[in-house]
Amino acid sequence: MLGVDIEDISRFENKDRVNDEKFLSKIFTQAELDYCYSKSNPAPHLCARFCVKEAVIKLLTYKGIHHSKYNDIEVYKGEYGEPYVRFLDEALQNISADISLSHDKTKAIAIAQG
Repeated sequence: MLGVDIEDISRFENKDRVNDEKFLSKIFTQAELDYCYSKSNPAPHLCARFCVKEAVIKLLTYKGIHHSKYNDIEVYKGEYGEPYVRFLDEALQNISADISLSHDKTKAIAIAQG
């Protein structure tokens, strides 16, 4: 089963949105925000992580699991920079998903498989 999402990076270039802590905390974990804001341009990194969360939620839905708390899904980097996802909600601890994400100048995309 697969979940996929593609988004315009411009959604995360809006200064009001990118500086809105309440909005950001509903979607991202603090570790994700720290990573994205360590970059000179955080928007593509925020957008790619949002795509992962959307793709994972679609994957979960296909599996009959209805979950929509974005900040319970965390994207992190492995030893060699490869992306992984972990579930912070205890109810999802036994779920696994492989992910791939990418971005260019205007779009970000992610795929989740599990």
